[in-house]
Amino acid sequence: MDTVRGMEDEFDVDAMVNRFRERATAVKSRGMPPLEGVDRRRFLDRMKLDYQDFAMLGDATGTIEDGVLVLRVDLRPPPPDEPVGGGGGVGA
Repeated sequence: MDTVRGMEDEFDVDAMVNRFRERATAVKSRGMPPLEGVDRRRFLDRMKLDYQDFAMLGDATGTIEDGVLVLRVDLRPPPPDEPVGGGGGVGA
């Protein structure tokens, strides 16, 4: 039980979320290797999924509650009067 408490005190949730935000940005700026056909399509599909996953986690609000890492990701569309990417996350 003491190990969990120690981890909770040392673990920086915001730093972890920032690393995911950085990964999303890196995926967006990743160069395209010389691939053709099916391999090219597979690479592009993987890039799209990597960006989506990293961007969602990069927009998360994280806390540690009773030793459990909790990430909240708001997947609701922005209100009509808010510009896309207005949350200040990766897409901003």
